[in-house]
Amino acid sequence: MTGSPRGASVPPMVDDLGALFRAPRGVRRVVSLVPSLTEAIARTAPDLLVGATDWCVEPPGLDVVRVGGTKNPDLRKIVELAPDVVLANFEENREADLDALRSAYVSVWVTVIRTLPEALTSLARMLAACGQDTPAWLADARTAWADVLRDPPPSGAIAVVPIWRRPWMVLGRDTFAGDLLARLGVGNVFAGADERYPKVSVEDMLRRQPDLVVLPDEPYAFSATDGPETFPGVPVALVSGRHLEWYGPSLAEARRVLSASLEHFGPASSPSP
Repeated sequence: MTGSPRGASVPPMVDDLGALFRAPRGVRRVVSLVPSLTEAIARTAPDLLVGATDWCVEPPGLDVVRVGGTKNPDLRKIVELAPDVVLANFEENREADLDALRSAYVSVWVTVIRTLPEALTSLARMLAACGQDTPAWLADARTAWADVLRDPPPSGAIAVVPIWRRPWMVLGRDTFAGDLLARLGVGNVFAGADERYPKVSVEDMLRRQPDLVVLPDEPYAFSATDGPETFPGVPVALVSGRHLEWYGPSLAEARRVLSASLEHFGPASSPSP
């Protein structure tokens, strides 16, 4: 791969990892390697987005060049798109791929998002790095969650939250989805785990005596016929993975959507009237 620095640049910023970031003045071409960030750009400044991963499915009908997966992007194709900025995430993307892009004179902005407050701050900074003001959807998201941004409410239920089976994996410590549930009043049985996404057995999940099992429909597509049968006698809530796990425009409606899915189990925290 070859490349060269492009044009005059704006004053440097630092991304969420503290890495120096300098984009050309007047960002016009963005490639996103994270579905949530793709949706954020597409909903804010759709004309900027020129490339995205195969997994970037929001908004529907997104018509941009596809550059492979989050873990195996086509680096040559990305460089050939001549992006002013490539958007990435510390968890979703491999550092070796991002270093290769930087070596090809591509500006890379990396987000670090493990909590709702981090998400709201990080998204605003990322959009600013792309030359964008705070969009309406981000302001709406702040409003929707305003009363629980400083501190989550007391837990009304303790849940196990599987994200995969064969092998079974659950939400562990320091995850965005776990923090979002906490702000709805749902604690995480495995919040004290050493890993962020530990592999566990069904026996271990049931041994913890959860009040509730929360099954999102991604990354594993749990459904009414695939998942609940594993937890006889334990209430199961099927929830939207996009609203639980994505940090972007979905946050504006995530509280309402998730609260509706959890309301029959008693833990969900709805905004004050």
